[in-house]
Amino acid sequence: MEFEPLSLGNDVIEFDMMGLGDIDHSVDHDDVLHDSPPTAIPTPSVSDVVGSAAIFEPYIPEGDTNLEPYEGMEFESEEASKAFYNSYARRTGFSTRVSMSRRSRRDGAIIQRSFVCAREGFRVDKHGKPGSDREGRVKRPRPETRVGCKAMLVVKIQDSGKWVVSAFVKEHNHELVPPERVHCLRSHRHVSGAAKSLIDTLQGAGIGPRGIMSALVKEYGGIKNIGFTERDCRNYMRSSRQRTLGGDTQLLLDYLKDKQAKDPAFFFAVQGDEDQCMSNVFWADPKARIDYTYFGDTVTFDTTYRSNRYRLPFAPFTGVNHHGQPVLFGCALLINESEASFLWLFKTWLIAMSGRPPLSITTEHDRVISLAITQVFPDTRHRFCKWHIFKECQEKLSYVYCEHSNFEAELHKFVNLTESVEEFESCWLSLIDKYDLREHQWLQLIYADRRQWVPVYLRDTFFAEISITQRSDSMNSYFDGYVNASTTLLLFVKQYEKALESRYEKEVKADYDTINTAPILKTPSPMEKQSAGLYTRKMFMKFQEELVETLTFLAMKVEDEEAGSIYQVSKFGESHKAYFVRFNVHEMKAFCSCQMFEFSGLLCAHILTVFRVTNVLTLPPHYILKRWTRNAKSGVILEERASDLLNKSQESLTVRYNNLRHEALKYVDEGVKTVEIYNVSMDALEEAANRVSLAKKNDGRLAIISRAGRDDGFHLGSRSNTFGDHKWGFETLSADEQDKKIQKLERQLDRAQRKCELYRASLLSVLKDIEEQKLQLSVKVENIKLGMKESSIV
Repeated sequence: MEFEPLSLGNDVIEFDMMGLGDIDHSVDHDDVLHDSPPTAIPTPSVSDVVGSAAIFEPYIPEGDTNLEPYEGMEFESEEASKAFYNSYARRTGFSTRVSMSRRSRRDGAIIQRSFVCAREGFRVDKHGKPGSDREGRVKRPRPETRVGCKAMLVVKIQDSGKWVVSAFVKEHNHELVPPERVHCLRSHRHVSGAAKSLIDTLQGAGIGPRGIMSALVKEYGGIKNIGFTERDCRNYMRSSRQRTLGGDTQLLLDYLKDKQAKDPAFFFAVQGDEDQCMSNVFWADPKARIDYTYFGDTVTFDTTYRSNRYRLPFAPFTGVNHHGQPVLFGCALLINESEASFLWLFKTWLIAMSGRPPLSITTEHDRVISLAITQVFPDTRHRFCKWHIFKECQEKLSYVYCEHSNFEAELHKFVNLTESVEEFESCWLSLIDKYDLREHQWLQLIYADRRQWVPVYLRDTFFAEISITQRSDSMNSYFDGYVNASTTLLLFVKQYEKALESRYEKEVKADYDTINTAPILKTPSPMEKQSAGLYTRKMFMKFQEELVETLTFLAMKVEDEEAGSIYQVSKFGESHKAYFVRFNVHEMKAFCSCQMFEFSGLLCAHILTVFRVTNVLTLPPHYILKRWTRNAKSGVILEERASDLLNKSQESLTVRYNNLRHEALKYVDEGVKTVEIYNVSMDALEEAANRVSLAKKNDGRLAIISRAGRDDGFHLGSRSNTFGDHKWGFETLSADEQDKKIQKLERQLDRAQRKCELYRASLLSVLKDIEEQKLQLSVKVENIKLGMKESSIV
């Protein structure tokens, strides 16, 4: 029997999901589930495996399903009214549940049914107490989703047997969900009878959950149309995975050329003769290049993922987004791992990323890679992945691991938990003496490289790691289930793209969780409330852990210096394990000996403890790293990040260098377009060189005047500088009087700069409000577009 494709739109799943057929009334409707979004891998065509499987058509209620409910509207059955309201909810952007029902006193039959928004009412525990009392007893409380929404539909049965709408409340007191996230809502997630039949058939053919989800995505025209997630599919079946693969080198090159022809922003490069044989290939899709502009401050490069039949090293460039999730910045397949290959790859990748090197990069412990990075990224902090070193240690010291069961635990403890360089050095010597390893050549090698992999040496550099001791998502897990030892080159790239789609869906899911669910606050601190509205969900939870931990710390001022006061911070009874925080109350700047903020971008409990005892109630703006906020990708935040970079440039030579080089490259691109523009550019560069030379002679003060001159009308080149028609009169003053005049002007300038900072903060607050309004409007526009699209279909 040939399989007939399902010609069903969104309504297929939504009508079935209200419980038409086998509804499970035991499901808790309290919260929207937050499952991992479905992923997709190539599978045999559905027609190859379905055979004679029966495909059931779900019940579709009569009438125009694009209508809005109204009082007096009639349905043939209660099930039809359920399906209609859930269909309306899906189009509108909310989830539904059954709230109340009324039964006949005569025969107990249901005569009235109420369907409400899933965010109706407020959560109560099993004892009937408010949710706030419950939170203290639950170890890991779920986020609160009920907000007292009044939206509802009430239907009653008539003497004729039909059901009629007796009440309808349209308005919601919360934001509605945009179309691309509707499938995350609970009432729109259900494994229908038709889907179950297809899953059973595919499972019988030996296809696993991801393969089945891939077939369903294709069949229903997208993940959001399936009506359930991969976790729902896994709950329904368990099986091993199977794939059908094929392809060759020329097809890979043709594929990449086709992608670039369709989208000029798609970047790819091939090292070698494209027409005869491929040496190395690199590609980066537009999203990877855009993501790098947001999250390209730290990068991981991993060549240990070998996954195809040609045994070519799979080399992804990855980073971390604002949810702490892995994000890709490009990918390469290398024919070999020579220094020349890595040099070509790093230079090519840097071109794809607009010539902007990262602040830090993490790689495996490899001499050849290290040499290439030194040449291409001379100003980037290079770190070896300690987990690769630990794995290599198991191989090099296998006999030690077998003979001494405590060795591994001690090694990890000394590497991860030492607080100072001196402590690590002492512990390392103690360890190698204890196990008689002083002469071990490999240990000597990694000890010589200790400044590039032991955390205590690296904490002054940003690596976007929230925990030093916990391993972050590896790239192996990123592509797990999409490629294996027999994957061909062409399908390797396609699988790569499908993995990206899955990761993007997870990012959308994290955005949804952050925006639509309010985190549970554990303290009355204004700082906690402030951070809950700024950070993404995961980053807030980490910050919340640090904030709550301050309740276990004591802070004692031990010294007053011109640069600020020094506090000793330690837990009660553990003064021997103290941290030292230097805090300048005038500049609102703090530095902790643990250097957590420098390493991860979140403030540690030690600094937060000092803030608590000095009555700092909210986070200073310069301690809110924008890459961790929920608006990390917004235009407003981009402006703030540029401003932050300018401010921090006075503190970091590397940042200043990268910023100037980036601006200069953009200037060069514009300056070579025509001969006339080139001549103007050369004159401007000569003038800039003269100003820089003068500024160097005057300790940089002239640079400030020159910059002001461009904006405010300062005219240099005469003994009596003018601002408009005003004469400064410096020529009539003595040297002492001129110094006093300059000091007075500098104080005025300082006050003006402080006022500018206040105005800037107020402006950014207004811009953030505008950005939020834009997001709300975009949701409404998407809902209107969806409604218009469905109306046109009907």
